[in-house]
Amino acid sequence: MRIAVVGATGEVGRMMTRVLQERGVKPGGIDFYASARSAGATVEFHGEVHRVKELTRGAMEEGYDYLLFSAGGAVSREFAPTAAASGSVVIDNSSAFRMDPAVPLVVPEINGDLLRGYGSGVVANPNCSTIQMVLSLYRVHERFGLDTIVVSTYQAVSGAGRSGMDELGDQMEGRVAPRKFIKQIHLNVVPQIGALLDSGFTDEEMKMVDETRKILRDPGISIFPTAIRVPVMYGHSEAIYVRTRRPFDMDSLAVAIQDSEDVVLSSGMVTPLEVAGGDDVHVCRLRSFDDSSFLMWNVADNIRTGAATNAVRILQKHVELNRAG
Repeated sequence: MRIAVVGATGEVGRMMTRVLQERGVKPGGIDFYASARSAGATVEFHGEVHRVKELTRGAMEEGYDYLLFSAGGAVSREFAPTAAASGSVVIDNSSAFRMDPAVPLVVPEINGDLLRGYGSGVVANPNCSTIQMVLSLYRVHERFGLDTIVVSTYQAVSGAGRSGMDELGDQMEGRVAPRKFIKQIHLNVVPQIGALLDSGFTDEEMKMVDETRKILRDPGISIFPTAIRVPVMYGHSEAIYVRTRRPFDMDSLAVAIQDSEDVVLSSGMVTPLEVAGGDDVHVCRLRSFDDSSFLMWNVADNIRTGAATNAVRILQKHVELNRAG
């Protein structure tokens, strides 16, 4: 098996490399690609040092088994189709292909069955906030049906990449002029992530609407999101209100969440500081006034759970379903 990581020097690309090692993925060959500016940097993988190569169309024609892309939508749109046409499975972390009806949008614990028989092509990795929300709700949907979701996200600056983290760091040291964010992020909360659309929602918010419906295979779920940037380095948090189609009792609801793969339900308080560096979604403050609606707090490491780990899980699930033995 041959693997390549595209965008290897970025925040998510570096984490993809780390997660591949942690999860014991040992390909016969691996290459790392980045822009011309970053080519020549080095990456260590299972004790061997690899030099990062410049991303070119020719490199994408080499026929890797899997390519993990995290280099932005423009790069994915330019290079991923070439790799897919050359027989590769491209696991793309950008939003470029997520809503393409021909492209599976996969959270393996929920709809990994879409990977069975998918020989080559693009597989889309969902938005970070979407991943952690649907992981904590998919068993609830199976058992009680999701009618309405109202979600407010509190998203870490690492979701904006290294430049977002640097901006918070600079502002903590006294340089306050915003560049990456529309307002100062240090000691502040910014209620806009992404571009504002004519509807008044942002494109980041609409990702949660469209992607949730696609992953759960239910276009009838009503979703009302507000995406907020907060001065936290790692870990997205979500305050989620859910109305269900069928009544529940609190014990059964808790069991549904506990039965969700890679989800931990806690009776204590969980914050981004506790979850940074982990791969689980953490749910706490589960509460309700009636048998048809509930609220909860959801926290996960956005770079791992919301990006790199999900991508590697897609790779491993594809291997399991298609290349076992």
